[in-house]
Amino acid sequence: MESAPDFKAFARKVGFDPEYLETFEAKLFISGPRSARRLTNFFVLLLLATVIATYGVISNSTATVIGAMIVAPLMGPIMATAAAVVVGSFERAARSLALVIVGVILVITLSWLLALLVPDVIISFTENGEIASRISPGLMALLTALASGAAGAFIMSREEIADSMGGVAIAISLVPPLCVVGISLSQGAWGPATGALMLFITNFLAILLAGGVTFMLGGLGRLAFTGDSQRMRRRSFVLIIFGTLLVAIPLSVTSYEAIDRSLETRAATQDVNSWLDGTSHYLVRVEVIDDRVVTTIEGSGQLRALRDLANQLAVTLKRPVRVDLRTIPSQVEASGTDSP
Repeated sequence: MESAPDFKAFARKVGFDPEYLETFEAKLFISGPRSARRLTNFFVLLLLATVIATYGVISNSTATVIGAMIVAPLMGPIMATAAAVVVGSFERAARSLALVIVGVILVITLSWLLALLVPDVIISFTENGEIASRISPGLMALLTALASGAAGAFIMSREEIADSMGGVAIAISLVPPLCVVGISLSQGAWGPATGALMLFITNFLAILLAGGVTFMLGGLGRLAFTGDSQRMRRRSFVLIIFGTLLVAIPLSVTSYEAIDRSLETRAATQDVNSWLDGTSHYLVRVEVIDDRVVTTIEGSGQLRALRDLANQLAVTLKRPVRVDLRTIPSQVEASGTDSP
């Protein structure tokens, strides 16, 4: 008869390696005689990443923004906060969290100053994809951040794959949203600034929650053996979970609104295509903005009555709407062939 599986041995293999603990703590927590040098490295990299991310976002350069994500060291102290909470070390958690807060303030301030050097006409909150994608976060952002936080904690707790954090840094956005906050503040755009800050807070809380749970499941929590440590860990996790649920409310509202807009746009597009059927025009774009339907078409020739389209859209969207029609005139010419 085969012996039952040794679940404890299996847990040791997949869990946190006790022999790696000293190296793990030295890498994650900034303390000891080399603290000044490590803090200098942190802030230099953070400031450089801010410059790269700010101008990468303004220039709408995805490659540049990805480079800034890799350079930025902000993931380190956030993961350190999660690990400190798991082991129940209030002092380490407070130091790591303070470093995060100082880093956030520096990034926003520097990006705000850098954006002031750029002409206002270059900054667009609608046509710039790097800005637009970070000012209206939805529930997908939270789910992505939770998976990225778990991946980051799993990678950091294993020495053999600890160098793979670059991929997690790209997957979860930390410095670019803060740069969008600074850029928005330089333009006096409080709405986009709030949305970008919400994205950062979402990512921050998700790293703490998913990273902390991953550390716990890996066995790091066994180090918190005193009553005070366990109480600190329990209370911290309650706050983190409460904060995550609180953030999920506006994210859910944003996601619902985005889905509703997409459904309305699709329905309106079908109505416009039906209205154009039989004409020489074709649809370029449809936008549903509250009680307005902005429709862009291209072509030439006679169109049906615009009132017919407005009436049909009112039935489809279940509210009175005004149609703003923008027509792009087109002319097709064919070049002849000369006989030799």
